[in-house]
Amino acid sequence: MYFDYFGGDCFAAVTEGDRLVEFHLDSAGASDISGNIYKGRVVNVVGGMQAAFVAFGQPKNGYLYAGDIPAGVDVPLSEKLNVKVGDEVMVQVSKSPIGTKGARVSMNLSFVGKNLIYLPNLPFLGVSRKITDENERAHLLSVAEKVRFAGDGLIMRTNARNAELRILKEEVRYLKGLYLSVLETYKEAKVGDLIYRDADVHIRLLRDIDISSVNKIYVGSSTVYKRIEKMFKKANQKNKLVLYDGPREMFDAFGLEKQVYELLSTRVELESGAYLIFDKTEALTVIDVNTGKFTGESALEETVFETNLLAAKEIARQVRLRNVGGIVVVDFIDMVKEEHRAKLLEELERCLREDRAKCNIEGISGLGLVSFTRRKYKDDNKVMLTKSCPYCKGSGVVLSDTYIAFKIKIALKNCFANGYENAIVELNAGIFAQILSKRMFSHAVTGEWRNKRVYMIPHKTFHEEHFTVRGDNNSVLTLPDTAQLLY
Repeated sequence: MYFDYFGGDCFAAVTEGDRLVEFHLDSAGASDISGNIYKGRVVNVVGGMQAAFVAFGQPKNGYLYAGDIPAGVDVPLSEKLNVKVGDEVMVQVSKSPIGTKGARVSMNLSFVGKNLIYLPNLPFLGVSRKITDENERAHLLSVAEKVRFAGDGLIMRTNARNAELRILKEEVRYLKGLYLSVLETYKEAKVGDLIYRDADVHIRLLRDIDISSVNKIYVGSSTVYKRIEKMFKKANQKNKLVLYDGPREMFDAFGLEKQVYELLSTRVELESGAYLIFDKTEALTVIDVNTGKFTGESALEETVFETNLLAAKEIARQVRLRNVGGIVVVDFIDMVKEEHRAKLLEELERCLREDRAKCNIEGISGLGLVSFTRRKYKDDNKVMLTKSCPYCKGSGVVLSDTYIAFKIKIALKNCFANGYENAIVELNAGIFAQILSKRMFSHAVTGEWRNKRVYMIPHKTFHEEHFTVRGDNNSVLTLPDTAQLLY
């Protein structure tokens, strides 16, 4: 694990061998507020949606679903929408605002620890879905019953399997005390105030990942190093920390920056020569699998099957690495044998189980597409690492030379229609060269503009789409040496 710091931002990474498997950017200005608790006020109740909207100090109101309002386990959903406009409520962000959508909030609070999740006032006992052995699940449920406070709930995490009963009791007491302190803060708070801030990225990763499987933890800040060191001593954990103070930037020194930059590419190469293409839309992410240079060593069906298996492993890694959320549709290469299709789904499901975010596979559609969902907590890493292009406004394209010249022609005609005899155009040098070489305005210059004068001033620093047109009726014009009379 690696934690590097720049300004108020934390760059966090997890590797297996030399390969990056997780990357997180915890930015001081980012919108990830999941886990935070606020004092809010209900501003709208929509019975038809079984939901309410809550103002809680963020630019957009939070969405509060009826199922996220405490009303007892056995109370019907239709009766859980027991809030009204003007009510002050304590809400926790379960999903950060993403794009144009506001945050999803819940009144069912949860406090996450290393070994368990504490659910105040919700008498529910559960076990992590990653623990599949029924005997082990039953044992952990009996342990949860021993350590919980009456009326409260617990969810036993995977780390709880190896934790002593004493440690679990201490953790429950700590989280209970945390909840009680939140209640006291809430009483004095104003609507919109932050009541409780969830852990920073380094704490969340150390909390969520099994530290026994981690070899080294490199930290680029002495302050954070000391903080984690104290936490390890308190938990009696083996100290695997390394304070990094090398001459090169940590992510560069360990070869991580190059792998992070590759997250921005839509193309992912597989070792076999095959490749994946990622295409993200507003509603879903589409992944196309291509054989590329991979020809295999046997029949076509076996080559396709082998390619798809490799792709399944890499897709599971990439969606975790890129933090892809929502609906994912994969266009695997068509296979004839039903047994190959079944094995492919098994492999994809097995690989996705390594992901801490919940994933559900829907199977193969009639068109041969495999779809699955991955729980989305925050914006994907491409959104965190990039910003919308100020020129193309996010479309990924710029105007063609011909269309830009056409827009210049429109501006020139408007200039002459306004009574000007002379027009001065300032534009990109490359566009100017295209206008000259293709003689785009020659017909107008020898025809309707034959009594007008058009001067063009090329600029190497102008963006291709940027130009200005101004009229001038003076008999003597003051122009730079680069100005050229059109034709």
